[in-house]
Amino acid sequence: MNSSVSTANVPRATHPATKSQVDWLATQLALWQAEDLLDKDQADLISSRYHADHRFSLSRLLLTLGALFVGVGAIWLVAANLTGLSPGVRFGAVSLFWLACLGIGEALAVRREHEVAAGVRTRSPLVGAIRLLASLAFGAVVFQAAQSLQVPAYEPLLMGCWALGAFVHAYAARAVLPLVVGILAGTTWLVWEVLEEVASGPAGVACVVAAGVVAVAAAALHTRWAEELAAPWREVGSALLLGGLFVAALPFAGGEDLVWTTSLVAVLVLAVALTSLALMASRGTSFEVLGAAAAAAGAVGLVLWDAGDGATVTDAGVAHAAVSVVVYVLAAVGVAVVGALRDSWRLTALATAALVVFTTVQSFSVFAEILEGAWLFVALGLVFLGTGLGFDRARRRLVAAVTDGEGTDR
Repeated sequence: MNSSVSTANVPRATHPATKSQVDWLATQLALWQAEDLLDKDQADLISSRYHADHRFSLSRLLLTLGALFVGVGAIWLVAANLTGLSPGVRFGAVSLFWLACLGIGEALAVRREHEVAAGVRTRSPLVGAIRLLASLAFGAVVFQAAQSLQVPAYEPLLMGCWALGAFVHAYAARAVLPLVVGILAGTTWLVWEVLEEVASGPAGVACVVAAGVVAVAAAALHTRWAEELAAPWREVGSALLLGGLFVAALPFAGGEDLVWTTSLVAVLVLAVALTSLALMASRGTSFEVLGAAAAAAGAVGLVLWDAGDGATVTDAGVAHAAVSVVVYVLAAVGVAVVGALRDSWRLTALATAALVVFTTVQSFSVFAEILEGAWLFVALGLVFLGTGLGFDRARRRLVAAVTDGEGTDR
């Protein structure tokens, strides 16, 4: 092995990695040097090829927020129906804006790819911001076209068209932020369609959690061929499952019969089909998919459970609250475990925030009728302490079990 490596050959561009990955590499390089597998120059050369990517830096935040505000503003201008211009001029202006954003974003993406390959610079968050702006501008195009064709603005079909365009953009360019827009718009369209057919709480919860299962299963399938697009599906799916469970756990949300509609049956069939495909396609993600299915089943069971109106504390209400806490904590722990295994701080933050909000709401709904004043806050604090300790301990044990299991299988 040639040990005379010159640091002058260090490439000018470095590859982004998470902080945990950079720390792991530094530890491994130190071990390899101790075992005489590498010398210091070689270790420095390898280390210099990577840098810790703080994925949510200030510039990324500002660019993303700027694109979000401009995109929402464009949709708002369309919704305000710019009466000073004719429908054709409005549609043309919005379409040109969308095409300009789309063209600039993809041209800049190609240029950045060439620069990174040539070792000139690293990737820029500007590409993602412009792609986000393009996907939002497409929504303005859809709504402006609907206005020009005298289609009512409050139609779920418009959200479906917006989602379809965002999906085409996302998969054609392998772009993450347009995919997020597509998933959110598509979920809105799906829930809207179900509630248009029947205004039912259980049907709405079943649709949301089924959409969550679809998203998690889609994430598992993406790990086989498009890893960079798996994270948005996984994170949005987790948010949908936790949100559906939160509503189902409310004491006044249950008791109704589940009304079956065509849209609801369709999304449930899709969830079952994608779950089956994901379980057959990849063993490494079966824990996520089965956990999502279990959380969805728990949410449907809770929302169908008649626990009273929540105005008074009853035995059924206390039992419903106790089961809800157990189910929700298990779901939140599962999301946190996936966040730890996938090195996703967003999933961990989502699980923690969801658990805090859920615990607060449930504690007040159960204890508010029994305790008053300071004792209510003492009880709430004790619940937080117990939940936090149990949450962290369960998360650590489950991460260790899953990690050991994967190591044994291999």
